[in-house]
Amino acid sequence: MTYNEAIKYAGTYLLPLVSELYELEDYEIRQIKPHEGGRNVVYSCEKVGAGAKIIRIAFLSDRSREDILGEVEYIRYLFENGGSVSNVIGSRKGHLVEEITHDNHTLFISLFEKAKGKMLVENHYQYREGVPLTEYFYNCGKVLGKMHQLSKGYTPVHRRYSFFDKYNAEYIDKLIPSSLPLLKEKLVELLKTLDGLDRDLESYGMVHFDYSDGNYMIDFDTGQITVYDFDNSCFCWYMYDLANLWVHGVGWIQFEQDAGKRKKFMDDYFKTVLDGYISETRIDNLMLDKLPLFINVTLMESIVEHFEDMRNYGEELRSDEELSYLIKCLEDDIPYHGFFHEIYSCKEPFTYEERNI
Repeated sequence: MTYNEAIKYAGTYLLPLVSELYELEDYEIRQIKPHEGGRNVVYSCEKVGAGAKIIRIAFLSDRSREDILGEVEYIRYLFENGGSVSNVIGSRKGHLVEEITHDNHTLFISLFEKAKGKMLVENHYQYREGVPLTEYFYNCGKVLGKMHQLSKGYTPVHRRYSFFDKYNAEYIDKLIPSSLPLLKEKLVELLKTLDGLDRDLESYGMVHFDYSDGNYMIDFDTGQITVYDFDNSCFCWYMYDLANLWVHGVGWIQFEQDAGKRKKFMDDYFKTVLDGYISETRIDNLMLDKLPLFINVTLMESIVEHFEDMRNYGEELRSDEELSYLIKCLEDDIPYHGFFHEIYSCKEPFTYEERNI
């Protein structure tokens, strides 16, 4: 089922059924515009005097009922134990996930409380007036640290997949075109290195795997961050989420010409993030030393996502300037997302000349 087919089906049949299943008959339901590469159909539900809700319809065949149950049960666990997350709401039947089949396609429906506040982009990347930006950086780390601390005590009923269930040599070989042999080699080398790391309870568990300002709201009265969209959550090293925070932090300084100033900013930024993080949980210094390695893992995830999107949406294989940049960093062993390297351009951040595939 394509995205447009899912939209059409939802509008003609599914939404009235969902409204009945979740007692939303008096709510105004509006579709939320999808982001590029979106894998769900999402609607906002609003009603005067009631808390806003979010309907999520998963229509692609790449997720099973077990996967989605593993996700929403984890969200419920975090919420019930003090994690700052958008809670999942059960249906009239008491189910966290409702399953509907149409024309041999299975769709999974979930309902969530809408997080309080606004996305940072909706506030034009301006933080709270009169409050230093360091508060935001600290809170990013603190909220993530709380989730990771809770994960260390989490025993799933329905277990989500683990990192190597998706990211493995066989999948890389199948997904990445044969015209990119060096990229394949580098990705497999990276996987071998990861396979040698410890996976003890202090370093490895359920992670968000997409923790960034696109997936949480900020209450601009208090600074509180509320996290949502655990669609990519899996069992992985906690360090992955921290590395992903590092990568998303570069946006604050990406137009600075001086690489030394960019480096100084990122060191200060990440120190503040870590101060917030370790206020809630601990992380071994040996794992922190592997930050460059896990930044490369975030690059791998982005590269895989690019090729998956081309496959899932029937697009012609191509390497645009963004993908070419990611590939260049991995193939040439350029660390830290190339942010301190001569490859980086502050005029056209994180782009490289397009290449044929």
